[in-house]
Amino acid sequence: MMPTSRITQVKPLYDRAVVDRVLPDLPRHNGWRSIDGVILLDKPVGVTSNSALQWVRRLLAAEKGGHTGTLDPFATGVLPLCLGEATKFSADLLNADKTYEATLRFGQKTDTADLMGAIIEETATLPTAAQIEAIRPQFMGQISQTPPMYSALKRDGQPLYKLARQGVEVERAPRQITIHELAWLNFEQNAVGQVHEATFRVRCSKGTYVRTLAEDMADAAGSLAHLIALRRTGVGDVTVQGCITPEALHRGVAALTQPVTAALQAAGLMQSPDFLVQNLPIVELTEAQALRCRHGNPCSAEAGQQLPVAGQCRLVFQGRFLGVAEITETGKTLKIQPIRLVSAEKC
Repeated sequence: MMPTSRITQVKPLYDRAVVDRVLPDLPRHNGWRSIDGVILLDKPVGVTSNSALQWVRRLLAAEKGGHTGTLDPFATGVLPLCLGEATKFSADLLNADKTYEATLRFGQKTDTADLMGAIIEETATLPTAAQIEAIRPQFMGQISQTPPMYSALKRDGQPLYKLARQGVEVERAPRQITIHELAWLNFEQNAVGQVHEATFRVRCSKGTYVRTLAEDMADAAGSLAHLIALRRTGVGDVTVQGCITPEALHRGVAALTQPVTAALQAAGLMQSPDFLVQNLPIVELTEAQALRCRHGNPCSAEAGQQLPVAGQCRLVFQGRFLGVAEITETGKTLKIQPIRLVSAEKC
C-alpha cells in the first residue's frame, strides 16, 4: 500500500484578472447583428469556454452564438464557436472524437484532478517509465470511466461542480468511453529513475474526461497524479493549426471596414456555416426541389440526378448552401428529406 497524507491547498477556480489580461478589452457596440459562420478559436489558458464565446460575440456584435464542447479554464486549444445559422449544424462536432496533449504530475491528487483544485492527498511512491508504459494497454479501446464531481453533468438539475464546491459528493454511474489512441510523449525523471511528470497524447470519444483518465492511469501505476497542462489539438477534422488566437482575431477584425459575414470569411477569420458538415456529400438541387426543401418538404430524385445511396448530405442550389438532408430509399426512388435548414432569407 502506498503511503499517503492528506493536506489542503486551495487555488482559485477562476481568475477574472486572467481573463482581462488574456482577452483584449473591447469597446461597447451599438447593437447586435446577424453573423453566420464558425470561428475556430485557439482558447488561451485561464478563460472559460463561455467567456471566450461571449468575448467573440462582443467583438463581432454577433446576436447568436454557441460553442461545440467545453474546455476547462486551465485548458487551451481547439474551441470551435458557432455564430448565427452555423449553430444549427454543431451536433456533428459535439459528437466527434477529440485529441488532447496532457501533462500530469505524479505524487499529488487534487479535488478537481487538475492544478486548479486543492491538493487532498500526497504520496512518495512515484512510478518508473517502464511501469507507466506497462499500463497503457489497460486504457486502450472501450473502457469504463466514472465522471468526476467537478464536471458540468447535472443531478436533479444542479451541476455537479456546484455540489462539489459545497462539499457534497453524489454517486455517479460509470459510463463507456473509447480511447482510440494513447501515446506517452515525454517523461521527466528524478535521479533514481522515478517519473514525477509525464506528457501523453490521447484521441478519445465524446464524453471522455482526460483529468479522470490521468488519475486512473496513475492509480494503475501505483501512484497519484493530477493534470498540470491540457491542450486540445483536434476536434474531428479540425486541428489547432487551423485555429486563430484571440489576439490575431482582434487584429484581423480591427483591420476590416465592417466585420460582417462576407468580410470575415473573405479575410479568412471565419468559416462558412456549412464548415461543420463539410464531410457530407453535396447534392445539387433543381429549382423545383429547392423550393420544396426550403419549406422542409421532402422531394424525390429527378432523372439523371446523382445522389448518395443513403445517409446525410449537404443541399446546394445555385452555389448556395441550404442545409442538411437525409437520403432514403423508397421503393425504386431516392427521397431527399430536409433535416436542418438555414433561414430562407439567407439561402
